[in-house]
Amino acid sequence: MLSSTRYSLETIQDEARQLVAKGSVSRQQTIYTLCKYIPPSEWLDFERELENGNFLLRDRIGDLISYEKWQND
Repeated sequence: MLSSTRYSLETIQDEARQLVAKGSVSRQQTIYTLCKYIPPSEWLDFERELENGNFLLRDRIGDLISYEKWQND
């Protein structure tokens, strides 16, 4: 479960990977499923960070955890 009140995309991805590894969620479920693991008072910050990373709540968790940001070579 996420415990920080300040979320970064990397933190969200790491926590989602852990939940998938534990079998708590599936890669095929929507990102919205993660709301069960986020305190309601922190959901807006969580959602805002996802939007900044161009993710929608209807996107799959698998898309979130396999996302990589590439630097220009």
